[in-house]
Amino acid sequence: MSDAGAEARGAPAFLRNLWYRAAQCGDIRPGSLCRRILLGEPVLIGRARSGEAFALRDICPHRGVPLSAGRILGDTVECAYHGWRFARGGECRFIPSLVQGQDFEPARIRVRSYPLCEQDGLIWVFMAAPGEQPATPSPPPPKVPMVGQRTPRLVESQLFRCAMDHAVVGLMDPAHGPFVHQAWYWRSRKSIHAKAKRFAPSPRGFVMVSHRPSSNSFAYRLLGADVSTEIRFELPGTRFEHIRAGATEVVGLTTCTPVDNENTEVTQSFYWNRPWLELVGPFFRPFARAFLRQDRAMVELQREGLRFNPSLLLIPDADVPAMWYQRLKKSWTASVETGEPFVNPVTETTLRWRS
Repeated sequence: MSDAGAEARGAPAFLRNLWYRAAQCGDIRPGSLCRRILLGEPVLIGRARSGEAFALRDICPHRGVPLSAGRILGDTVECAYHGWRFARGGECRFIPSLVQGQDFEPARIRVRSYPLCEQDGLIWVFMAAPGEQPATPSPPPPKVPMVGQRTPRLVESQLFRCAMDHAVVGLMDPAHGPFVHQAWYWRSRKSIHAKAKRFAPSPRGFVMVSHRPSSNSFAYRLLGADVSTEIRFELPGTRFEHIRAGATEVVGLTTCTPVDNENTEVTQSFYWNRPWLELVGPFFRPFARAFLRQDRAMVELQREGLRFNPSLLLIPDADVPAMWYQRLKKSWTASVETGEPFVNPVTETTLRWRS
């Protein structure tokens, strides 16, 4: 038995030296700027007219105005207040108010830059530990495990009014489905039965090894009779479900990105490799939206109880992945603070529960 509320009762510490999903590639057009709040930090995500994406701290060091309120000018970002210009790497290139002969070098001023990676149609931003600025961040962003073109075919994103931990624990919880997601196309309370799933460690998390989907999940049967699924969780809050039915592959990627201590953006991105599934996409979107909305409603209902700082319990059934998540966080944080290699606390095992 574990108390899951200890950290929730205080301000949660965000995991560092990891990649967080920040946007879709297509959302940031050449010559545009976008303001995001990631882990409580203002981040400008921009794209040069040449096509290269970049990320800077979205505060001008002169008077504090968000740089995202400015514009792309040449290969720089121009602040809307006094026209200071900053390169994509963060160094100041030009201060219009300076006159010839004044002994001041603009390059002495810098805005923090963030490593950015475009992969699988998504923009990932690396949130380093304070005082660190890695040239080549490690590990790399999580990669969609599918052969061929990996561009999201369907994306649904919603803001959950909850701390990151509660969004993630809800993401990996296999026991709430029959209660929160009751629907004719999914499952109901009458379909609850005992399950046993094999789990193994992965680089920064754990995986529910490939298995036949539960017989009480109607949606899987749309892909055919010979269906298998593998579910993988990785820090800081990424869940892959890789579904195979012969040569057909579908990958559902769910990411949790903390905006601040009390708000988390949860995004589902779906990938597939069969053109006929494009016909299903428009019909599937309302279901994906409903799933997220149901999860969001539950964690926001949970806030009503959390206002009174209760002790929360995790028990050794379907709660074990949530226990692993807390241990993974602790081990990762220790690795970042000490510089020692990360040790995954998850061991291979079979878990049993009813859902």
